[in-house]
Amino acid sequence: MSESGMSEKAILSCRNLGKSYEEGPESVEVLAGLQLELHPGERVAIVGKSGSGKSTLLNLLGGLDTPTQGSVWLDGEELSALSEKKRGLLRNRALGFVYQFHHLLPEFTALENVCMPLLIGKTAIPEARQRATALLERVGLGHRLEHKPAELSGGERQRVAIARALVNTPGLVMLDEPTGNLDSHTAEGIQDLMLELSTSMRTAFLVVTHDMNLARQMDRVLQLQEGRLTAI
Repeated sequence: MSESGMSEKAILSCRNLGKSYEEGPESVEVLAGLQLELHPGERVAIVGKSGSGKSTLLNLLGGLDTPTQGSVWLDGEELSALSEKKRGLLRNRALGFVYQFHHLLPEFTALENVCMPLLIGKTAIPEARQRATALLERVGLGHRLEHKPAELSGGERQRVAIARALVNTPGLVMLDEPTGNLDSHTAEGIQDLMLELSTSMRTAFLVVTHDMNLARQMDRVLQLQEGRLTAI
């Protein structure tokens, strides 16, 4: 089967993925020959020690960085074969991102933050507001639409970030330590919300986390160690 044929079945796949950095005369290998496939609606956790390359891997899979070797396919497209503009458009359409620190724009309301991916994708403002409002209501924030991030709790800000990641109904959401900055009670609520949304929207989730409680709720858990992924 061709690589493109394989990738059309998977929302995300990588083949022989590697990343090295030059440090003076030395070449430091961070990732080596990784293989990964994610299918629609599948939930996968990646765990590993600090410095093991988890964030580097997410950046490569999300098209934010270029691999030294191998290829990444997103929604049937090979990322490295696309221009920077086309890669950005594909990311906005097919991918959502949620980070440990929500990265909301502080000067905009919750509603405006969630509208952003839709407006970038040229959705008309009334439709964008309608879709963003519906999703914020779904994550329990219908009463906080006009509040700015500074007026929201940590858990509320992360709910806004999740709504923003899902508003374009992407095939895949990548989450980098999504509960790492929250207390255990709030983290548990965010975990439940993520699982419910991934199931109901049939969105694939790729979660990088130190939280084994969260990891074990995924369909598969992979460990990144010495530049390689292994199932645990």
